[in-house]
Amino acid sequence: MSFVIPEVHRFDRPVLLWRLPAGSRAVSTAVVGGGIGPCEWIINVEVHDDYHRDPIEHLSELITELRLSGRGAGMLTAAAIQRYVRTSDEGVDCTATVGLSHPRFAAAPTENVLPVGTINTFCWVPVSLEDAALVNLVVTATEAKTQALVELGVAGTGTPSDAVVIACPDGPGEQFGGPRSRWGARLARAVHAATVQGARGWVELSSARGGGDPSGR
Repeated sequence: MSFVIPEVHRFDRPVLLWRLPAGSRAVSTAVVGGGIGPCEWIINVEVHDDYHRDPIEHLSELITELRLSGRGAGMLTAAAIQRYVRTSDEGVDCTATVGLSHPRFAAAPTENVLPVGTINTFCWVPVSLEDAALVNLVVTATEAKTQALVELGVAGTGTPSDAVVIACPDGPGEQFGGPRSRWGARLARAVHAATVQGARGWVELSSARGGGDPSGR
């Protein structure tokens, strides 16, 4: 199975759900299901700008409603879920939801910023990957996302609440995930394309709603 197709569900808010092939594992920075390990499903939940719930409690409720079992990963975003962008590059499949309400540079001074907006990225790589390669792919995905934002003139390397999940089949596999490795290069191109498309879509939607300039200028 090369690609993992997202399903759109609607409870009190839209939810993207991916059901992974049996025997999958993932590296995740998600609020629920972070780390490296087996992964059977992933959800990405749309929340409002004024979201104040406990995210772990809320995601746990949705996991129960969706009747999901086993280990998975749960993400939150204020971006419009149904405007998700899906790209692929030579076997690597990427889905991104892009919200740029609060772009920030990673090394900016500490400040109180609402954790809304959010760029959430899920990638499926169709070959097995060692732990080091999975970790390296998180770095590669982040670099590709940041490259896209720089090219679009966004004043930030991301938002304070961005998350990434990268999944693959279990088993001994590839050792490298940097941007010049075979699978790292493919993932970088897919993430870059998804982020560019998602950011442009966010700008269009924000402009239609009378929002401000996401570049921060």
